[in-house]
Amino acid sequence: MNVGSYFSENSKTALKNEPPGAWMPNLPDGCIRLSSGYPDPALIPAEGIKAAVARLLDEEHDLPLHYLGSPRMARLKQQIQRRLAERGICVVEEQLLITSGACQAIDLIARILLDEEAVVAVESPTYMEALEIFQNYTKQIVSIPIDEKGIQTDRLKEMLDERKRKGLTLPRFLYTIPTFQNPTGTTMITERREHLLELSAEFDFLILEDDAYGELSFDKNPPPIKSLDKSGRVLHVGSLSKVVAPGMRIGWITGDSAFIKALEWFKKDLDHPFSQSTMAVYLENTNFEKRLHLLKDVYRAKCAVLLRALEQFLPDSVSWYVPAGGYFVWVRIPGVDTSELLSQSLAEGVSYVPGKYFFLNQKDGTEFLRLSFSYANEKEIMEGIQRLGKVIAPF
Repeated sequence: MNVGSYFSENSKTALKNEPPGAWMPNLPDGCIRLSSGYPDPALIPAEGIKAAVARLLDEEHDLPLHYLGSPRMARLKQQIQRRLAERGICVVEEQLLITSGACQAIDLIARILLDEEAVVAVESPTYMEALEIFQNYTKQIVSIPIDEKGIQTDRLKEMLDERKRKGLTLPRFLYTIPTFQNPTGTTMITERREHLLELSAEFDFLILEDDAYGELSFDKNPPPIKSLDKSGRVLHVGSLSKVVAPGMRIGWITGDSAFIKALEWFKKDLDHPFSQSTMAVYLENTNFEKRLHLLKDVYRAKCAVLLRALEQFLPDSVSWYVPAGGYFVWVRIPGVDTSELLSQSLAEGVSYVPGKYFFLNQKDGTEFLRLSFSYANEKEIMEGIQRLGKVIAPF
């Protein structure tokens, strides 16, 4: 039997891409994981989740274990609405969809908006899993460079003007991580957020705002683009993965109710009633502002350790952006292919993600790598960068 003959043409095209997760290195035992964009294990509220499960089942018995789930699923929606309102995003129930994490949210948006004729614009570099998703739906992807102030909106305008002048298809939407970007850690300044909204109206495209790290500032949280949106052009994606626990798979999309209705059509009943109900109970019994304060303190301190280690152990030729929040530091090593360097780094017992995986044209990322300060402890961070410095030193 020729299994491939049964796949749709879209699937055959998508399966020619690199497999999901190809960027993730196989780590030797004892390796210091500066590649892992995961929360600090000590910050996962295991006991709080355990207590929430016990309370949920004690109070509701079998309800959360059925298809329809618990009444607390609706309460979770209200809890997220309140958190969004505190950040300037005021939405009614019909403008909010709970998803199984941010990746399902991005995939659903791609599913309803993209086809092989559609163009999508992305930042360069950008989140590699979003690239993987978009490439499953279209090959027409254009990238716009970022700098320390976020996406270069003047370059975006040049691209849009040129495509319009040549009669080329304009982007259906632009995907951006404006706040503590993955992989660079940079934050888009307010002027560029406003300019981006102006361009979206002028050239009639949507904005997919991925705000997964938006609450993890070391100082003040920048306003989400959605909070500045007056015409409904922004689809805002958020998640509790970085501030509670990624395994709970709680994310959301906010947007115009017509978009949310279409997204629900394709999402169908692919909810996780038990997980959503448990999260609702956890949030009911958690001082979330206090928790966020703890997260910020821990990640601020770990980032400072990483930056000090970079200054101490890496050559002067190496440069990086200084993040104001989030999980990541983006490093450039001139003249070095970081993909080829990775095997030596792993042999020394430290991992990172080569920069090429974050670019549409992977050759643009050969000199870069992404380091995460979120998962490893401070001692491991210092030791990891010292090991990395030994690997880089000969170059």
